[in-house]
Amino acid sequence: MSNIQDKVVIITGASSGIGEAAAKELASKGAKLVLAARRGERLKKLQEEIQNNGGQAIYKVTDVTSHDQMEELAELALQEFGKIDVLVNNAGVMPHSFLYKKRIDDWNKMIDVNIKGVLYGIAAVLPTMREQKSGHVINLSSVAGHFVGAGSTVYAGTKFAVRAISEGLRKEEAANNIRSTIISPGAVTSELINAITDMDLKPGIEKIYEGAIDADAIARAIAFAIEQPADVAINEMIIRPTSQER
Repeated sequence: MSNIQDKVVIITGASSGIGEAAAKELASKGAKLVLAARRGERLKKLQEEIQNNGGQAIYKVTDVTSHDQMEELAELALQEFGKIDVLVNNAGVMPHSFLYKKRIDDWNKMIDVNIKGVLYGIAAVLPTMREQKSGHVINLSSVAGHFVGAGSTVYAGTKFAVRAISEGLRKEEAANNIRSTIISPGAVTSELINAITDMDLKPGIEKIYEGAIDADAIARAIAFAIEQPADVAINEMIIRPTSQER
């Protein structure tokens, strides 16, 4: 039996890309899923697919930038399944641009989704995990959380922050048997690059993404981290296409 069997897993950004792939992978291993994203029709379709394949999933339309909505999501998980074993903080946005272009709205969106969304997720599940004396928070960072490229300054800043938050969580909650994992993908097939409107940058980024790996690769990494015995914590993984240099 998989160590994922019957674990209750909340996944944000579950309507596409890595979140959707992770949902399918974990459902195939027996997880009970709580799916969250802003696009309800996609969540419903994913829920139906999982259930038709014998899995268990519920969903709630959720904006991760709302602390109240994230609290409601955690409460739904508890009402339906009685516990929360894993949170996958996957929701993220990546509207790259050069600083001199002063795309303030894009900066604020990245800070709200990529940083505050992660914090609100942690805040929503941590009381339950502390009471259980067990839990696992998986935060999706990026290779941009290790390397700052021109045009990715604010995005990289948010992803460096995710790594700092994850490491702080690890140190604060190790005594409560709560695991923290940072997964930093390189170019992965997803909708992230669709948010880039800076035409000075987009062609170069699209070129990098020509070699993107499938989101299933990250889903398998998420499953690998979860299925370890409770006394083993996979704290950090960087996963790039073999051909990606940085």
